[in-house]
Amino acid sequence: MNDSYDAPADPVERAHLLERVHAAVLAGDRAPHQPRPVVVESWRRSLRARIDPDGWEPPVSFDSDQLGDVRDAHPLAAWIPLLRRTLLEAADGSTHIMIVTDADGNILWRQGDPRVCRDADRVRLAEGTRWAESAIGTNAMGTTLATGAPVQIHSAEHLVRTYHSWTCAACPVRDPETGRLLGSIDLSGPLHTMHPALLALVVTSARLVESELRSRMNARDDVFLERNAHHLARLRGAGALLGPSGRIVATAPGSPLVPGRRIAIDAAGGDVVLDGGEAAEVEPLPEGYLLRVRQGGARVPRRPRLSLTLLGDATPTATVDGSAHDLSLRHAEILALLALRPGGLTAERLALLLHGEQGNPTTVRVEIHRIRAILGHDVVKTRPYRIDAELDTDVDLARRALRRGDVRTALDCHAGPLLPRSESPAIRDEREELLAALRTALLGAGDPEHLWRFAESETGRDDLEMLEKLHDLLPRDSPRRTTVRARLRRLLEDEV
Repeated sequence: MNDSYDAPADPVERAHLLERVHAAVLAGDRAPHQPRPVVVESWRRSLRARIDPDGWEPPVSFDSDQLGDVRDAHPLAAWIPLLRRTLLEAADGSTHIMIVTDADGNILWRQGDPRVCRDADRVRLAEGTRWAESAIGTNAMGTTLATGAPVQIHSAEHLVRTYHSWTCAACPVRDPETGRLLGSIDLSGPLHTMHPALLALVVTSARLVESELRSRMNARDDVFLERNAHHLARLRGAGALLGPSGRIVATAPGSPLVPGRRIAIDAAGGDVVLDGGEAAEVEPLPEGYLLRVRQGGARVPRRPRLSLTLLGDATPTATVDGSAHDLSLRHAEILALLALRPGGLTAERLALLLHGEQGNPTTVRVEIHRIRAILGHDVVKTRPYRIDAELDTDVDLARRALRRGDVRTALDCHAGPLLPRSESPAIRDEREELLAALRTALLGAGDPEHLWRFAESETGRDDLEMLEKLHDLLPRDSPRRTTVRARLRRLLEDEV
C-alpha cells in the first residue's frame, strides 16, 4: 500500500491502528502515526465537500429501471465478462466483490459472492449509487477517479466510519482514443481480506481492458488509413489523418507531426493553430479528418490562456499560462466585467458598470494599466478594453453546466456567490442572476443530495424555500431532516 509508516502487516491490527489515527486526526489531536499522503489529501478534499464522517450515505444516481440503458451505452460493458474471469476467479470470489464504475463514480456493475453482496447492500455499496469523493468521501473508487492513479484504501482510511470494516483497491481506466477517464475497476471485501497483491491484480485487469480497447482502436485506424491514404498522397506539404477525437493516425511523408498526439479540433472542421504556431486547415472525412498545414509554414501568434476564479469567499485569482496571480477586489471586478462582455468596454462604460453614475473613467484607466502590468499586455487589450486570451472562468463553467442541466457540476463550480464583497451594480446583477439560475435548477431537479449540499453552503443555509423543499424530500428517519427542521424553526421564529 506504499505506507509512509511501519504499519502492522496483519489487516485487523492495521485496522485498529487506523481507527486511532482516524479519530485523532478528525479531533485535531496528535495521531499515533501519520496517514499516507494519498489519504490525507483525499480526506481534505472530502471534508471540503462537506462529507460528514458519521452517518453519510452515497446518493442514488440510477434506479433499476435506468441502470440497464446506462450500462448498455457504457464503453466498458463489453469487457465485464473478461473482468469477471480475471478478477473474481483470481482473487478468491468468495471474499471479494468486483465493482465497475463510470467516470462520475456511479456503480454500474457489482458481482461476487452473494454473502458479500448482501453485506454491501446493507451499506449501500450497490449498483446505481455514486461513490465519487464529493458524494461519499475517501474510498478506492472515488479516490482513484480523483487522482487518476491506482489506490488501495483500508478500513479507517475511509473517511466515513460506516466503511471502516471494508478494504478496497481500485484503478482508473482510460480511453486510448481520447485519453478521457471511462471509469474505475475495484475489488472490495471485508477488512481481513486485505492483501497488497489485490491492487496489482486490479491494475493488471485495468491495463488488460485498455489493451483490448487499444487493439480495437488500432484495427479501426488500419481501416481508416486504408480508405483515406490517397488523401495524404495528394498533399503537397505537411499534413495528417486524424481520428474522431483529433488524434493523429498517420502523417504525410516528411511531416513533423507526431502520430498519437491529439489536436484540438471543431467537429465541423475549419482552421486550427498547431502547437508550433503553424496555421492548418481541418477537413471532415467520413471516419475522421484530414489536416493540411498551410503552405509556407505561416505561423499564427499563440494567444495566452487566462483562467479566472471569481466565485466564493476565497481570494479571486487570475492564472496566465499556468502562472497564478491573486487579485484585488477592484481588479477582479474589472476582469469579471471584461470576461462577461467579450466585445470590450470603454473606460466610461466600465466606470459606469463598476460605480454607477459616480464612476470615474480616469480611475478605471489607472487600474487597467496596473492589470496589464501584472498579467501582460497581450492578455488585456485597449481601445476598447477587452480580454484577448483563451479564457475560462468558474462563472462560465457553472453557467454551461446549468444550460445542459448538469446540476451536480454547477454545484461543484459554484463555490459561492460571484465576488461577494463587490458592491458594483453590474457585478451584483450577475451574482443574483447566477444564484437564481442555480436555485431554479436545484428546485426543479429535486435531488435531496444536491439540495443538502446547497443548504450546507453559506449561500443556502438560510434559504427558506430550499430548506422546506429539502425537508419534504428527506426520509422521516434521516438525521439530516432533523437538522433541516431545526433550522427552519429558527428561521421562522426570526421572522415573527
